[in-house]
Order: sequence, then structure tokens, then C-alpha cells
Amino acid sequence: MNHPAPPPEAVSYPAAELDRRFYAFAIDRVVAWGLFVGAGYLAWRYLFDDDKVGAGIGAVVGTVLLVSLVFAVLLGVAGTSPGKALVGLRVVRDGDGRPIGVSKALVRTAVLGMFTLPTLGLGLATLAWTAVMDPGGRRRGGHDRMSGAVVVDVRPAPVVEAEDDRPHAIVNLTAMRLRPAPPVAPPVPVPAPSGRPAPSGRPEPAPAPPPAPAPAPAPVRTPAAAPTPAPAPAVVPTPAARPAAPPPAPVPVPGPPAAPPRSHRATSATPPAPRWRVTFDTGETFVVDGLALVGRRPEARAGEPVTHLVPLRSSDMSLSKTHAQFQVVPDGALVVMDRGSTNGSVVVRQGVSKSLTAGRPSTLVDGDTVRFGDRTMTVAKDA
Repeated sequence: MNHPAPPPEAVSYPAAELDRRFYAFAIDRVVAWGLFVGAGYLAWRYLFDDDKVGAGIGAVVGTVLLVSLVFAVLLGVAGTSPGKALVGLRVVRDGDGRPIGVSKALVRTAVLGMFTLPTLGLGLATLAWTAVMDPGGRRRGGHDRMSGAVVVDVRPAPVVEAEDDRPHAIVNLTAMRLRPAPPVAPPVPVPAPSGRPAPSGRPEPAPAPPPAPAPAPAPVRTPAAAPTPAPAPAVVPTPAARPAAPPPAPVPVPGPPAAPPRSHRATSATPPAPRWRVTFDTGETFVVDGLALVGRRPEARAGEPVTHLVPLRSSDMSLSKTHAQFQVVPDGALVVMDRGSTNGSVVVRQGVSKSLTAGRPSTLVDGDTVRFGDRTMTVAKDA
């Protein structure tokens, strides 16, 4: 059976979250079981009451098979079901995004049915556990692997503004530190004497003291005609000389402001930047000294300063063409970022996995493991 080619964006849909898969499964079960209950009621009302037990059982079994067949055909041809259509999921073939076909859809439906009612839900929990522990990070359960399928989220992506084609440097916001500005010495005030104009930039010469007054002439003596006592000479009062005004104090000239105290942090020697080494499960290892791209055939954007291109082989097509990037930022931390890959990237730290959000940088530490599809990268900090 020939299936139409998938749309160009079908292969780039992200893997569906487990909670949305559970919602779709619950809606499908409610719809199917509602039809089963309706068929059972009609059979009881019109067949069992007339002692047509065999016909009633046949009607109920036929309804169950017919509903299951309709669900399988919808799943194999269109990759959908009532529940999946409501929550925005689709079941496609792993690797190329095409429908899985009716035969594989029947296998998937049969496995899911056998693991649901006969095991009282324990089988369903087992399938959910296999999806959580999927080594490829695409949440494929046992029934998905048996049918070669993967469940993807086909909801429309939010509209974002067009990105600038120029390269942008990654800033490690989690490691930034705010440093206070060095103190600045206040300006030196210049006193201005009252009653005088404000001094200019150059000092004025001190005024010369006023000249001393001339001495009074000596009194003229006349010869005495008689022995009469001569009159006392008239003494001309001499005006007292005013003391010279003291020279004004020199005006201080404002000099350059005092240099701020040197910070101990500035004088201390800058520690050498750490060296980060990455090792892939393929055996390739190198020290990160620039921007690195990883994927099946990684390509840099126009003007992007890329130092390392790391092409990796993928056995199950779980790697995107340009899957992710990592680099050492100016503060010395190693930062990784998923570049909108189909199956995402996962950071494993001390046994705990965390999926990366596309376009959002994440800081790595010594001993972290990063999963890119079915490939892994180990991070080590060289001494």
C-alpha cells in the first residue's frame, strides 16, 4: 500500500510528552468502552430477553472487533484516533514520518489491548515504564518498538519573531557576578573670599604696602633777644601710619582627584581559565576551545564562527542534521544548547535525566553525560 509522502515538517516534530499520551489513551478508551457498553445494552434489551444468548454474545463481540478495527485503520492510515486528534498527537513511522500502515497498527492495537484489561493495568504501567526508560530519549514504549512507530506532537509551534542571521554569543546568566564600581574621590571645594571677585585659575600677586608718610620738618630756632625762656617748639602731630594690610592667603589650586584605592581583586592574579574535555561514545575526544556543532551532518549558519564540527552516525536516525551546540563562555563555564532537534537532547547528572529546551543554554559540570539521540557525550574538567 503506497502512502503519500509526509509533509516537510513531519520529520521535525518533537516526541510527545507522556502525560499527553495518557490523556489521548484515556479519551480513546472512553469512546471505545462507551460503544461497547451501548452494544451490550442493546444486545441485552433485544436479544438476551428473547433467549437469543448466542446472538447477543455475537453482537457484543462483533462490536468490539469492529470498533478495534476502525481504530486500527485510522491509526495506520492517518496516524490518529479520537483522543490523539483532540490533544494534538500523531503516530508515525520511526525515521521518515510516514504512516505506519494498517498491519503494524493492528499489531500495536493488539499489544496495547492485551496489556490493558487482562493484566488489570499492570501491563499498561509496564509499557509506560518502557517509554520512560527509552535509551533514545524519544519515549517509545514496547508497543511502539514492536510496530516501528513513534508518537509525535503535531501542535503548531508558537509564532516567534525572525532571528537575526548574525551570530550571537552565548551568555552564561547563571554564572555572572555583579561587581561594584570603584569609589570616586569628591572634588576639592575652593573657598572664595567675601567682597572680592571669584579667583581665576591663576594666583594673583599680593598688593604692595602703602608708602610711609614723610617726616615732619624740624622746628626753626630764633636767637633770643632777652633772657626770657624760649617758647617750646610747636610740635606738629604726625599722623599715625596705618599698618600694612596683610597679604591675602594664597588660593589653593585644584589638583587632579586622588586616585581611588586599588582593589585587592584587581591586583590579584587572574586564575587560568578551566579546560573542558568532551568524549563521545564513538571514541572521539577533544578539548573545547570554541563553538562546536554536533549532528549527523552539522552545518554552521552564515557568519557563525564554528571551531569544531562533530558528525556522528546514528543507527536509528535519532540524530538531527545539526542537533546541538556547545562552547566555553567567557566566565569559563561549558554551556550546551539544543538547536531544535527532532528527538531532543538530555543531560544526565548523577543518574538524573533532564531534557533540554530548544534554544535555551544549560550549564554543564564535571561528570555530566549528554545524550544526543542514540549518541552520548561525557564532560570532564581538566586540571
